[in-house]
Amino acid sequence: MHIQTIRELIEQGLPGAKVTVQGDGRHFEALVESPLFSGKSMVARHQMVYRALGDKMREEIHALSIRAVAPDEPGAGDGH
Repeated sequence: MHIQTIRELIEQGLPGAKVTVQGDGRHFEALVESPLFSGKSMVARHQMVYRALGDKMREEIHALSIRAVAPDEPGAGDGH
């Protein structure tokens, strides 16, 4: 799985999101900033990202660390 593919899947599943992904081909870290996260719990945010990745999460991505923030929260804009 390529970093660019993960980023594109998340961006397609969460329109308007700013996504940064780093990793070594098996383990990945994603910073996802989306207005869709406003008012949602961290669990709900992670579920939204997992849904965007679909079957790839179970089949091709060994480990994914997610930092999910709304644009008006601390940490938003990091890495963009």
